[in-house]
Amino acid sequence: MIDWELSTSLLFCLIPFLFLFFIKTTLTNLLSSNKSTSKIPKSYPIIGSYFSILTNKERRIQWTSDVIQNTSNLTFTLNRPFGFRQIFTANPANVQHILKTQFHIYQKGNVFKTTMADFLGDGIFNVDGDIWKYQRQVSSHEFNTKSLRKFVETVVDTELNERLIPILATAAVEKTVLDFQDILQRFAFDNICKIAFGYDPAYLLPSLPQAKFAVAFEEAVKLSSERFNAIFPFLWKIKRKLNIGSEKKIRVAVDDVRQFAKELVKEKQKELKEKSSLESVDLLSRFLSTGHSDEDFVTDIVISFILAGRDTTSAALTWFFWLISECPETENQILKEIKAKSESPVYDEVKDMIYTHASLCESMRFYPPVPIDTKAATEDNILPDGTFVKKGTRVSYHPYAMGRVEKLWGKDWAEFRPERWLDKDEVSGNWTFMARDAYTYPVFQAGPRICLGKEMAFLQMKRVVAGVLRRFKVVPVAEKGVEPVFVSYLTAKMKGGFPVTIEERNTTDLSSFNYGQKVRE
Repeated sequence: MIDWELSTSLLFCLIPFLFLFFIKTTLTNLLSSNKSTSKIPKSYPIIGSYFSILTNKERRIQWTSDVIQNTSNLTFTLNRPFGFRQIFTANPANVQHILKTQFHIYQKGNVFKTTMADFLGDGIFNVDGDIWKYQRQVSSHEFNTKSLRKFVETVVDTELNERLIPILATAAVEKTVLDFQDILQRFAFDNICKIAFGYDPAYLLPSLPQAKFAVAFEEAVKLSSERFNAIFPFLWKIKRKLNIGSEKKIRVAVDDVRQFAKELVKEKQKELKEKSSLESVDLLSRFLSTGHSDEDFVTDIVISFILAGRDTTSAALTWFFWLISECPETENQILKEIKAKSESPVYDEVKDMIYTHASLCESMRFYPPVPIDTKAATEDNILPDGTFVKKGTRVSYHPYAMGRVEKLWGKDWAEFRPERWLDKDEVSGNWTFMARDAYTYPVFQAGPRICLGKEMAFLQMKRVVAGVLRRFKVVPVAEKGVEPVFVSYLTAKMKGGFPVTIEERNTTDLSSFNYGQKVRE
């Protein structure tokens, strides 16, 4: 039962904030001040930049990006209510300082750990120090094995040919509208569950089922991200204490995810005990086979890998397919490359798809799957651009903003141009990929925490691109030139999904188009 006296006290505590909200809403309506501003947000005693944060709550990523781009050092400090400060930066020197040079100072921090503790536990993405180091060491070894790479190839190819392609073929024949974002998320979820657990949730079936584990995982991710975006974090903590509202929902979702994951761990442990060795090469089997039998340890780490592999590749692919629909010449270049590799084995095919690789990198420059990442300073420090960082301050590097900075990408930064990643041999006509500095392009993080699954992600994405574009043209339902709304939970998404129609490709149609489509700022 709820302690009503406590509830009444809490209500009175909230009255000042409700009053502030009322004042802000009224002023917004009267002054028609809905338009966002790229100036450094004004800060007031006690409430900090509350008004600016509230006004831009629905476009937090774009707003902070705009502010960053209008500063001389690509860094600004946001004053949150009650004296809390957060630093945002798109300065590569700062990013290298945070992710590598002073890695020991900039940790996940208590805010991140507290926010994600019930969902990720002590998984690799939610810990620091020796616990992180140990998990990184174990995971790094497994990710670098040829057998895992081969297993990933098999899983992706099976899901592609037996599920994704047939669904697209049916949609092309029946001329139905698909939410391609949902389709790609289902594809990625099936893949990562097979790779992580050796379990097939069968989420990408023609009926598009509401698989319990997948739905619970989606709910847990969405509600966890809302915690990060809360203007007053203590409110969600109060709701968690009282087990009400969104916190009640997240508790149910997380319990479902962790209970299901632990059941899979127990089944694998039983199988190992009976057979003495496991035939499967999924990550869970690998961890158990090498002596990591602690149930909580393997549950935490495998859930973390599902989180990493579930939304990142699907987010990248969703925006990629939209961008190439806006840039037909790029699509034609990719098609030519696909056709040239069509007789190659799966891995050799995608390994040599240089132009496609560059196109994916260019797409993620504009729409990185993780648009902002945050660390916390464990001691006082000074960033290379002179910004003072007080102990406990949250410091966020901003890949979304970094992809839009003229100083980093040139005056044509707003053009979707894969060639910026390539060097062409004038004699042979062959492309060579020119990688960018990881601290200028930290889409996969950088330094000691650089993404272990980077190569796996590119393998999966290029295989999907080749498999889909070889047979189909993905046509957005929205009017050409209308940019989808970018929203961010823990990863980037299109607001309202990505409705498309599917057309069987006319392989002889490789007509020329105007090049250099502008991407909206």
